[in-house]
Amino acid sequence: MDLVPALEEPLQQPLKSVLGPATAKVMAEHLGLHTVGDLLHHYPRRYEERGQLTHLADLPMDEHVTVVAQVADARLHTFASAKAPRGKGQRLEVTITDGSGRLQLVFFGAGVHKPHKELLPGTSAMFAGKVSVFNRRLQLAHPAYELLRGDPEESVETWAGALIPIYPATAKLESWKIGKAIQTVLPTAQEAVDPLPGTLREGRGLVPLPEALLKIHRPHTKADIEDARSRLKWDEAFVLQVALARRRHADAQLPAVPRRPAPDGLLTAFDARLPFTLTEGQQRVSREIFADLATDHPMHRLLQGEVGSGKTMVALRAMLAVVDSGGQAAMLAPTEVLAQQHHRSIVEMMGELAEGGMLGGAEQGTKVVLLTGSMGTAARRQALLDLTTGEAGIVIGTHALIEDKVQFHDLGLVVVDEQHRFGVEQRDALRGKGKQPPHLLVMTATPIPRTVAMTVFGDLETSVLDQLPAGRSPIASHVVPAADKPHFLARAWERVREEVSNGHQAYVVCPRIGDEEDDPKKTGRKKPPESPEDAAEKRPPLAVLDVADQLAKGPLKGLRVEVLHGRMHPDDKDAVMRRFAAGDTDVLVATTVIEVGVNVPNATAMVIMDADRFGVSQLHQLRGRVGRGSAPGLCLLVTEMPEASAARQRLNAVAATLDGFELSRIDLEQRREGDVLGQAQSGARTSLRMLAVIDDEEIIAEARQEATAVVAADPELTRLPALRTALDALLDEEREQYLEKG
Repeated sequence: MDLVPALEEPLQQPLKSVLGPATAKVMAEHLGLHTVGDLLHHYPRRYEERGQLTHLADLPMDEHVTVVAQVADARLHTFASAKAPRGKGQRLEVTITDGSGRLQLVFFGAGVHKPHKELLPGTSAMFAGKVSVFNRRLQLAHPAYELLRGDPEESVETWAGALIPIYPATAKLESWKIGKAIQTVLPTAQEAVDPLPGTLREGRGLVPLPEALLKIHRPHTKADIEDARSRLKWDEAFVLQVALARRRHADAQLPAVPRRPAPDGLLTAFDARLPFTLTEGQQRVSREIFADLATDHPMHRLLQGEVGSGKTMVALRAMLAVVDSGGQAAMLAPTEVLAQQHHRSIVEMMGELAEGGMLGGAEQGTKVVLLTGSMGTAARRQALLDLTTGEAGIVIGTHALIEDKVQFHDLGLVVVDEQHRFGVEQRDALRGKGKQPPHLLVMTATPIPRTVAMTVFGDLETSVLDQLPAGRSPIASHVVPAADKPHFLARAWERVREEVSNGHQAYVVCPRIGDEEDDPKKTGRKKPPESPEDAAEKRPPLAVLDVADQLAKGPLKGLRVEVLHGRMHPDDKDAVMRRFAAGDTDVLVATTVIEVGVNVPNATAMVIMDADRFGVSQLHQLRGRVGRGSAPGLCLLVTEMPEASAARQRLNAVAATLDGFELSRIDLEQRREGDVLGQAQSGARTSLRMLAVIDDEEIIAEARQEATAVVAADPELTRLPALRTALDALLDEEREQYLEKG
């Protein structure tokens, strides 16, 4: 982040004597470390004390580990083998211990000589390798090791209490080699430019940056580590929040046309038609949006809400308000199925108000058009004409809306559904179609913990819909352990038949389509799986076409079963959805194309096959497709994973709560932030290294406040050149564009 010339030097040059080009290459390719500054910001993952060694008892299988331990015993064995038929083969077995457990090390062949001389009983060393099992015992085969020799000047207590940094390493570069390289460049830490304003640093009692870098890499006490971590977390949070605050500040300076609904216009007529009253949440969020639309700079708002909380209704009312004021509104959907679904439901909700200019259309009405890539030429030409003339007030479409040919009469509002599926460039291209920047409403059905929203969508104001509309039914969710209890799966299909016999419908969701060419996973398996967990993981995921066929011939024989997946022709997909919505199909076997937006109130049951292959938020999304009417919903999560596995615990968590915000926290704790932060945190330099989004909620919130105040006082950061430098390093060109467009 704070890459001044000394810290910008490429690793290969200053460290030639220590690293050499080969090590520098490994650092660049495997760890994304290119400069001295990058290396200084490669922080230890944890610290070992020689006195209290790693718990050998807790070693994870199949992972690359670093342990600090003492040699208890070393024995050289000779044996006969194909390579050494006369009993000349050599195997060195070394037992190490740390007081909590023991671990076997093995060395073979010519590789036994050096360790045989060096690893004598009583010797302490760091060992690194991959944990495997041999004869039911944990072992490291041919581990790399580094002897820990106490300086004769050092007392035993000092030596035993010293903190050894353990760095995130790779099989090609052990932790201690990284440590040695860092020790070589540590003196340049004195030249690190401190991005935090002095008043902020002193006010919060944070140590200066050079001191933090020294303490993180060469701590004398645990307090040193705490000081360094507190400071480095603040750096990451603050610099990122300044970038976002500048984005918000710049947006506030842009001109936009205020859009206020006409007193007795389209919105009033629409509200009068509604057969229900809006929830308090919908009314509150609508007021926030209307206040933003009435200002003369563009709205940038994130609308997040529970599955089924009525976000589409809120977005539609915003679009109608803009049409009322003489503008046009565009809704961008991630898939054709969803665009068609939105178009159909909006036209139904508006009735004659969606037939502006047509015979029988309402006087205040407007035209609602659909624009997708697979439309016929005539329909497409008419839709484009309606947009150019302003005849169509509302357009719903896929990325086909972004094409150069598409011209608007007066684009006033862009609504983006399911934000995470759209690239920033796509949103930007659509926003560029307004005469002045249009207002922007971003919707997501995946509830996001507040901290992630502040970190990733920090340039958007956030509105949250957290209550379900009246008349929505609860959804019961259960895990079906198909491998442990096959009769549970048989019962699941009986439940589907019961729902259908009661006049309802059901979904069956599978991870795969099933018309793929040779699946590499199916062929070439050489060895049998070692455990039920492996067996469940290594089997190819269940496929829509296979499952539909088996169900139609077996447990659901006699029911009307249809399939839906992404590779079908759009017209066929639409026809299948129409038949299902009309009740002409009993069971729809589908991929995740039904994940968002599909609304069939009569569908009450969902069976998700291989549920462990889906993410937590995806399962929550899928489950939200049932229970949309007055009858209660049922969601069955089928898995072959054993009870103790992490995958089963994840499914149990989904079955235990319907609270999407709670699930998103669980999801984030189980995955790394990088997955969640996605492109907003891409690039080796900008990814969060010290900050944990869930744990450091307070720091993120405080950093946002501080950043907003700093930017309000000095938007160009002219009085804070060091912060400007840190920002430039964080916002390399790609990132700068990302925020510019975001």
